[in-house]
Amino acid sequence: MKLAVIFPGQASQQVGMGRDFHTEYPVVQDLFNQADEVLGFPLSRIVFEGPEDELTLTANAQPAILTVSYAAWKLLEPFIPEDAEITMAGHSLGEYTALVASGAIDFADAVRIVNHRGKYMQEAVPVGQGKMAAVIGLPLEKIEEVLVGLDLGREVAELANINSPDQIAISGSAAGIDMAAKPMQDAGAKRFVELKVSAPFHSSLMIPAADKLKPELEAVKFNNPRWPVIANLTAAEYPADTNEYPDMLYRQIFSPVHWVESVQNMAARQPEGFIEAGPGKVLKMLVAKISREIPCSGVGDMNGFKAILAFLSGETGFPC
Repeated sequence: MKLAVIFPGQASQQVGMGRDFHTEYPVVQDLFNQADEVLGFPLSRIVFEGPEDELTLTANAQPAILTVSYAAWKLLEPFIPEDAEITMAGHSLGEYTALVASGAIDFADAVRIVNHRGKYMQEAVPVGQGKMAAVIGLPLEKIEEVLVGLDLGREVAELANINSPDQIAISGSAAGIDMAAKPMQDAGAKRFVELKVSAPFHSSLMIPAADKLKPELEAVKFNNPRWPVIANLTAAEYPADTNEYPDMLYRQIFSPVHWVESVQNMAARQPEGFIEAGPGKVLKMLVAKISREIPCSGVGDMNGFKAILAFLSGETGFPC
C-alpha cells in the first residue's frame, strides 16, 4: 500500500476542531494536555471554546492546528500496514506536523517552536503594513514576469504560496501588493483577491522572524524521519543529514511554498490516495487541481476518520 499524507497550514483553524477526537480518545486528550503544559496556557480551551479571534491569533493558531492535525494522524497510525509506503508533506506550518508525524522532531518541541514562530512572524511587520493576495487564473511564469517588471522602490511584492496551477499567492508590503494588482489583471489574471491574513507570510519581510527563531531551531534535536517528508523549500525529500533541517526551516519562513511541485512529487510515487490529516479541506481542494487522477480524503472529523479506517481495513475503496 502506498499513501500520501498531507497536513494543513494556518487558516484551516476553526473553533471546535478536534473536539470529537478529544472526547473519544485518551491519546488525543494526552496530546492536548501536553500542549497546554508546554505552552503554559490553555490551548485546549481556546481550540474547543474560542473565542474565534483568540484562536486566529498566529501564535495560537499554529500550535492549535499542529495539535489537531497530529491527533488525527495518531488515531490513524495504528491502522497503517507495517509495510505501507508513506510519503508526507505539510503546507507551511503543516510541514512541522509532517516532521512530528514522521518522527523527525518531538511533538513538545514542535508545539513550542510553532508558538514562537507565530509570535515572531506577527511581530515582524506591524499590523496593516503587510499584505497578501491570491492571483487567480494566471500562470506562474506570467506572475513572475509581472513581479520582475514592477517598479517597487522600497516596497515588496514576492511569490509566497504556489498553491495550484491557477491559484498563486503573493506577499509583501501593503503598498507593494497594491502596486501589483492592476499589472496582474492587465496580464490576464481572472481575479486578484486580498487575503485575510495578519502578516505578509513567506516574503522577505519575514526574515526578522526567521532570525529570531533560528537559534531555537538549532537547539532542537532532529532525527531521520521514518517516512520521507517533502520540504516546502525544495519540493524534494528532506535530506539524510539532519544538520540541514534547522536551516531549511529557517529559510522556509521567508521563502515560497512550492506546493504544486510537492504534490506532483508525491503523486509520481503513485499512492492509492492523499490523506489530509487535520482540520478543513483546503489541501484536498488544491490536490484536486494539481493531481486529478489520485483521490484525496480528509481526516478532520470522526466521519472522515471512519471512512479512512474502512479503506485501511479493506471494507471499501479509497474514499473521495
